[in-house]
Amino acid sequence: MERITYQRADSVESAMKGGARPDAAFLAGGTSLVDLMKIEVLKPLHVVDVSRLDLRKIDVQQNGVRIDAMATNTEVAEHAGVKKRLPVLAEAILAGASPQLRNVATVGGNLLQRTRCAYYRDLATPCNKREPGSGCSAIGGWTRMHAILGTSDACIAAHPSDMCVALAALEAMVHVRGPNGERDIPIADLHLLPETHPEREFSLAPGELITSVFVPFSAQGARSRYVKVRDRASYAFALVSCAAAVDVQGGEIRAARLALGGVGTKPWRVPEAEQALVGKPAQRASFQRAADLLLAGARTQKDNAFKVELGKRTVVRALSLASEAS
Repeated sequence: MERITYQRADSVESAMKGGARPDAAFLAGGTSLVDLMKIEVLKPLHVVDVSRLDLRKIDVQQNGVRIDAMATNTEVAEHAGVKKRLPVLAEAILAGASPQLRNVATVGGNLLQRTRCAYYRDLATPCNKREPGSGCSAIGGWTRMHAILGTSDACIAAHPSDMCVALAALEAMVHVRGPNGERDIPIADLHLLPETHPEREFSLAPGELITSVFVPFSAQGARSRYVKVRDRASYAFALVSCAAAVDVQGGEIRAARLALGGVGTKPWRVPEAEQALVGKPAQRASFQRAADLLLAGARTQKDNAFKVELGKRTVVRALSLASEAS
């Protein structure tokens, strides 16, 4: 048994100091970290509890909304300003987990949610994400829930978050504070592709703490929808999901943003697919072309090849609903 030290941070500064230790982990809602510590997949020796920091505001501004990192998923999903101006974000959060988990899970923790790969959670199997260089048991194994985009020969684990897919489509900015000061990270740059180092999941430096997320308002964001396909209607991770934000005027698409979940090693965006929609009629043929571009380059395994066609249909559905909202 490892001895674990516990620190209840009373300020962002004390949290950063404790979190700068190489064996430290931040504890927010605990819905992911505690789960993985119980099965000894994650074994931090120093846990910094940031759940009581004064970081729970949801501030609607003229050009967007700033959401503090300790705001719960429920608070964000039920916020009137979010539901009105960023409906895809509310829908994505409500599609994830259970009400009980959403009541304690935080925005900051959700951004750093770890993979749900069965092999990552099984200490008896090799996993490059858990033990670099040991191999990837998923490749050639059971892959129904695994990624088909952004994979590498070292890892094919799918990114698990619904909220992050919506934030990717909304082009959110993640604000962090660390030993070297403050900075903003585009949501597209927060999560790293596995490539040859799948153990590196985030672009955060040691001791850096997410303090808030800024989500800009836009015409397409106000007319956005989230579609999630899963094995059961509640508390299940996505086989495929799509966040679609579309600005349609006079039947023509003026702007579009798309992000896929359940199929990528990170929330998946293809700018070419979005650009292909601009100036086109809001019709199925246009949506299908964008879907083809989004799923181009998919690398499938024996159990997840179905995700290519399912992904395309999900994109078309999400775009149809978002266009109707316009």
